[in-house]
Amino acid sequence: MELVSERRALVVGNWKMNLDFVEAVHLTQQIGVLLRHNPVAHVDVALAPPFVDLRSVSSVVDSERIPVSLCAQHVNANEAGPHTGEISLSMLTRVGVTTFIVGHSERRTHYAMDDDTVARTLTHVVRAGQRGLLCVGEDLVVREASEYESFVATQLESALRPLSVAQRELVTVAYEPIWAIGTGRSATSEEVNLATAHLRRVLASLEMPTTRVLYGGSVNADNASELIHQGIDGFLVGGASLKAESFLAIIHAVDGCYAELR
Repeated sequence: MELVSERRALVVGNWKMNLDFVEAVHLTQQIGVLLRHNPVAHVDVALAPPFVDLRSVSSVVDSERIPVSLCAQHVNANEAGPHTGEISLSMLTRVGVTTFIVGHSERRTHYAMDDDTVARTLTHVVRAGQRGLLCVGEDLVVREASEYESFVATQLESALRPLSVAQRELVTVAYEPIWAIGTGRSATSEEVNLATAHLRRVLASLEMPTTRVLYGGSVNADNASELIHQGIDGFLVGGASLKAESFLAIIHAVDGCYAELR
């Protein structure tokens, strides 16, 4: 695994549609305590709570000086207007969000977020000077047809080509094979390694050779240490981020790996 000397890893906890604001505050406080007792040196940590929890989590992070940033699970590509049920970038930045997940597989699969919408949303985020976490990945049909390389390349290129070189520097990519999300089935180390190498080739062709590449797909405390050695720069964590102990175990696995390679 080759690392750029100044690059830091990134671990994002995506809480999805879980935890009310009381539960969110409690979990944030637990994460803060564990990070204070056992700090990390090489990992950036971000939390992606449900929208209704963001203000509460932000208040705890600020008041207790917890070294995490806030991430939004989704954002609308428009800044205002008749978009019932949606939320704008400016609303989210106002409560402290600095990173925006764009094109998560669940948004693509269940809410008809196509490549064009992903591209417009990512462009909207980075034009505002904010960071975008672009999610790409294939379903089981594409994987079994051995077409995942072209499929993922198309997702990357359609989202990234509209951006300037400077705007692309604000993007992190997360590879999340749909067949390994919420299923308890994680991709093998070899599959992650091959997929990451492919993503890096595509990113290099887009003048993005140092872009951080994360993996998401049933990541847990048991497989994190093995997966982090497969050429990735961290994780987009789902269910395992809902428990402070398991989330911190993943973070420390990443931190330990980066410490060894410096």
